[in-house]
Amino acid sequence: MKNLLRLVAFAAALSVGATAHAADVIFPPSSRVGIVPLDGLNVAPDFLGFQNEDKTTKVGIAEIPPAAFAAVETAFKEGKPVGDGNKVEAFKTSAGDAFLTTESRKEGDATYKTYSVIAQGGTFSAYLIAQMKEGAPKAPSDQDMRKMLATMTLRKEVPVAEQLGLLPFKVSELSGFKTVRLLAANASVLLTDGTEDTQLDGAPYMVIGTIPANPTTADDRARLAEQAARAIPGLREVRLTSNEAIRIDSTPGFETRLDAVAGKNDTPVSVVQWMRFGSGATLRIIASSTKDEWTKAFPRFRAVRDGIAPK
Repeated sequence: MKNLLRLVAFAAALSVGATAHAADVIFPPSSRVGIVPLDGLNVAPDFLGFQNEDKTTKVGIAEIPPAAFAAVETAFKEGKPVGDGNKVEAFKTSAGDAFLTTESRKEGDATYKTYSVIAQGGTFSAYLIAQMKEGAPKAPSDQDMRKMLATMTLRKEVPVAEQLGLLPFKVSELSGFKTVRLLAANASVLLTDGTEDTQLDGAPYMVIGTIPANPTTADDRARLAEQAARAIPGLREVRLTSNEAIRIDSTPGFETRLDAVAGKNDTPVSVVQWMRFGSGATLRIIASSTKDEWTKAFPRFRAVRDGIAPK
């Protein structure tokens, strides 16, 4: 379970601003996992989850790999503990069958109780980790905590408008892409005709985000564009076919094109990377399709690119 806790920490650091109301399931922005929070718990401003005003009670939410649920389920069936010897309990939630572990720990004179719940979410494992400081003013009871965690609810998709609203830039054209999925703490987005786990040798896809660099000379921009393009993961036998300065919506930019192979079958793919340089960060767009689909895919890629604007 320690590894699961690390994954929750990795998934944290989102900026959100909704208020929880009793008896309603609340989904923090971009999350497919929600709960009915206890009175006094509001959506946290600096991590994915909820907390009370004095931060003595917190609930973290994460979507982690599906294998995590399978590992806990196996431990339960074999009667084995997880983490630091914590017993696994079968636990019913609104999302279906789940597993619960609890533990207490001392920090100085304070005692904290931690609850961890994991459920199957299909392509992911839904994970909650709740912590309360025992003896704090208005501290919830064990019964209240369990009742809240049992309200874990899953939604199939996060509304596209909700996802795009969290990005640091505006995306006004999706060009018919079927799947939209936020990445990297809401700093980038995946658009694809496939599923969220589409491979590089599969359906056409785009990844749009920013990088903390702003080169100002032509040579520095060319160097950054080439280095970034050659570092795109999952590509092999990369051949740079062009790397040239362009204007994107009257803004300095760079277009880099690659041919490569990807996937277990060494599928030939074509890739374009666009960089648009601004006053702070640089917008980076990666788009790829199989070589067979490139002619149809490229106009869609360019339409999405031209529909991106600063906030």
